[in-house]
Formats: sequence, C-alpha cells, structure tokens
Amino acid sequence: MTSSDRQPSILFVCLGNICRSPLAEAALRARLEEAGLEAHVDSAGTGDWHVGSPPDPRAQSIARLNGHDIAAYRGRQVQDADFRRFTHIFALDHENLAELKDRAPADATTRLALLLDLVEGMEGEPVADPYFGGEEGFHTTWDQVDRAARALVARLQS
Repeated sequence: MTSSDRQPSILFVCLGNICRSPLAEAALRARLEEAGLEAHVDSAGTGDWHVGSPPDPRAQSIARLNGHDIAAYRGRQVQDADFRRFTHIFALDHENLAELKDRAPADATTRLALLLDLVEGMEGEPVADPYFGGEEGFHTTWDQVDRAARALVARLQS
C-alpha cells in the first residue's frame, strides 16, 4: 500500500456478508486499534440475500471467542459508490474478486485485490468459506482474516 493524504478506507467483500467479510472487518478493527491507527473499515457482499441480516451465529461466536462483538453488524451489498469511497476493496475469494472487477464503474478509484495476497505464503489463496461446514471452519476463517489484518496493519505502518 502506498502512503496518501487520504485516510485509508478498507472494504472486505465476500458473497453474503454474514461470515467471512464481517470477521475480516472485526479483525482489522481490532488490529488497527492495537496499533493506534485509524481507517474506515466496512464489509459487504456481492449478493443481496442477507442485506440487513446479522452475521451468522457461528461467526458471532468465533468473534466473541476472540474478544469482538459483531452482533450489531448488518449485511449489505456492494454499491457503485463503494468503488469511489474506499481506497481498497479486498475480496475474500477469486469469484468475488472477478465479480467486483466486472461491477467496477468506469470512474472507480479503489484498488481491488484478493485479501490473502497480503499474507506471505498465502498469495492467491481464498479465505476459507465456513458457511456450509461446522464450527471448526470458522476458526480457520478467523485465523486467516486475522493474519491478513496483521499484514495489512504492517503495510499501513510502513
């Protein structure tokens, strides 16, 4: 990430915005606070079927286990304005990255990337989607998004 006069604003995007992206949002908020950094952080989905819904109960549970309350988060869908409002949009998998690239308006100013490209040794990998599995999958997802949040904070500090 390059330095800019503009405060960093980061959007995490998965499919439904009830599992992976809210966990990534919580992890980055926590790591920014620890580092004493400020940034606007949000999450969204490419799909619209969970708009207004709280995160999956299993995502809420793993967030609580890690000291974060995400119960007030609400699902929302990516909007055209997001491509201008956020400095960076991180997709949590290849399909959502492709969808974001297809949706990006001509006047988009954001940088699009795959989230785990930030983590050495995990470049090109998707964040595990825990939705159709058991609780263990949410632990894996948390570990991945937290590693990415740490890497992102390190880049913001440099």
